[in-house]
Amino acid sequence: MFHGVRKTTMKKSKNNSYSAADIEVLEGLEPVRKRPGMYIGGTDEGAMHHLVNEILDNAMDEAVAGHATRIEIDLQPGNRVVISDNGRGIPVDKHPKYKDKSALEVIFTTLHSGGKFSGKAYATSGGLHGVGSSVVNALSEEMSVEVARDGTLYTQSYQRGLPASKLKKGGATKKRGTTVTFVPDSQIFGEKSSFRPQKIYKLARSKAYLYRGVEIKWQCEAGLLKEGEATPKEEIIKFPNGILDYLYALTEKQSALTPKPFYGAVEFPDDEGRCEFAVTWTEEEADGFLSSYCNTVPTPLGGTHVQGLRSGLARGLRNYADMTNNRKAGSLSPDDILGSATVLLSIFIRDPQFQGQTKDKLTTLHATRLVEGAVRDHFEHWLTGDNSASRALLDYLVQMAEERRRAKDVKEMSRKSATRKLRLPGKLADCSKKTSKDTEIFIVEGDSAGGSAKQARNRELQAILPLRGKVLNVASATTDKIRQNQEISDLIQALGCGIGKSFDINKLRYERVIIMTDADVDGAHIASLLITLFYQEMRGLIEHGALYLALPPLYRLASGGTSVYARDDAHKDELMKKVFKGKKKVDVSRFKGLGEMPASQLKETTMDMSKRSLLRIVLPEAEAEAGAVVKGGATADLINRLMGKNPEARFEFIQENAEFAENIDV
Repeated sequence: MFHGVRKTTMKKSKNNSYSAADIEVLEGLEPVRKRPGMYIGGTDEGAMHHLVNEILDNAMDEAVAGHATRIEIDLQPGNRVVISDNGRGIPVDKHPKYKDKSALEVIFTTLHSGGKFSGKAYATSGGLHGVGSSVVNALSEEMSVEVARDGTLYTQSYQRGLPASKLKKGGATKKRGTTVTFVPDSQIFGEKSSFRPQKIYKLARSKAYLYRGVEIKWQCEAGLLKEGEATPKEEIIKFPNGILDYLYALTEKQSALTPKPFYGAVEFPDDEGRCEFAVTWTEEEADGFLSSYCNTVPTPLGGTHVQGLRSGLARGLRNYADMTNNRKAGSLSPDDILGSATVLLSIFIRDPQFQGQTKDKLTTLHATRLVEGAVRDHFEHWLTGDNSASRALLDYLVQMAEERRRAKDVKEMSRKSATRKLRLPGKLADCSKKTSKDTEIFIVEGDSAGGSAKQARNRELQAILPLRGKVLNVASATTDKIRQNQEISDLIQALGCGIGKSFDINKLRYERVIIMTDADVDGAHIASLLITLFYQEMRGLIEHGALYLALPPLYRLASGGTSVYARDDAHKDELMKKVFKGKKKVDVSRFKGLGEMPASQLKETTMDMSKRSLLRIVLPEAEAEAGAVVKGGATADLINRLMGKNPEARFEFIQENAEFAENIDV
């Protein structure tokens, strides 16, 4: 029995054997061909283009180190790319560790080999892991390297990472530098993969922008260019002003908000490197654009240098806001500052650390401190250099930040509504009709008035939303206060059409919005606050003729079997002369408020659709025809004078119009 169990166990072990023979040892560049995704991020066309990045980065390192002034890129048929520079040329002498191989062969056939580890040959460089050239070689069907060094020409060719020839010494030459020619391996990237001229051309331009001392010659076979793409066959690419030229090229068709962009080129202390930055704000770039680089390597995922820029801008702006007593601007976040900006950032540092071989993100911790220190002081000085332009910029940034926050609130509300039943304010007495046609919502002051209105309404077509007290004055309130105000939040939810840039009249839940307040001074004040809210945050209600004022009576006049209602004192006097002329005793009662009015009377005078009168809120005719914008117009100026933060403007208005005031209710 024991023997049988033992036989079964041995058989299982044989089928699942795992011994030293199963351990693979990948030598040379075999790991790259087995797992290319570890080195270039995949095997698609995007990864194939990364091969060009690696070779071009090496040429750029020579330029940044001050040894090359010219780089050539030639895109040829058959996915063949030729990249050359006029730098020092890769060393060709025997390597001290591999005495049977030249340094050139070691670089192109051995992982983690190169001249950038110690920092002696290159102070700053984009290629740091010593795998770029060898990876390109491993993933190429064929590659050839030509080196012009010390007046002599040397060549060597490779196939799929392996030397196809020995290093050959040619004749004398006056040239200098390195030329690398390669064809990506179709076994790795597929037969249909091909280089895109426009993508490589844009890469070449970005490199030239990042280092103003280099000239890049671009060439491309005419047959490779796609119709409709603005990619030239030949071009000499050089930008004397570096990334400032890049910024102007990106925003040439846009309107800048400041006369000059924010630009700086700063050397880091203790010879730790340098950075260059350029920022401009335009109305057209509503979502912002940021492009960052480290040692000419694009970092599309940002990283620590971008964190430093964001922090430096925020702190510099905060200091300026404190000096100018601009509280709103002082609360702007980095996202608010960069929300509508076009930003370019390029840094050069020693031994940068990247996330992965594709170098999409910089992770060097001290880069944050270096960039923040460079940007903060420069930004503060730039702002103080033109106070008028800076104030206009900050006002714009504050306005855009408030609009983004409002849009975010509406978006979050919509997202919540999509996952659950629409949440309406608890105090809203909604109408029963499922569509908005013929429906209306009455906004009333207080629960008492709301109670009377609920009894007097047509339940199918009329909704009632009571508000508590006076609504927040949005003309003089910050965005945060508006967002946190419960009454405004309830109103936005009830109407369902959003606010600010997110306003959509098609989402309005009712056909009419009616403000119904007491016919006295307090009621008029509440109505003016609500109209200010609608004008500033939901302008479309007024423009589409959906906002109304109810006209509840202030008095009830009765004598004998006759009773009528008067809107105000003037109307009362008119009725006394016309309706009750000759009557000795007329009972005049003044309503203390809508809450004190019996529901039957409120319905009869104000809410019965067949009898009541409404006052539609409209914009002045000239302003409406011009499609008035919030920034300007007579109405905007008037609201700013009466409802804004400046008490002197209100006092001035009162003085100018005091002579026209009659029958003041005090």
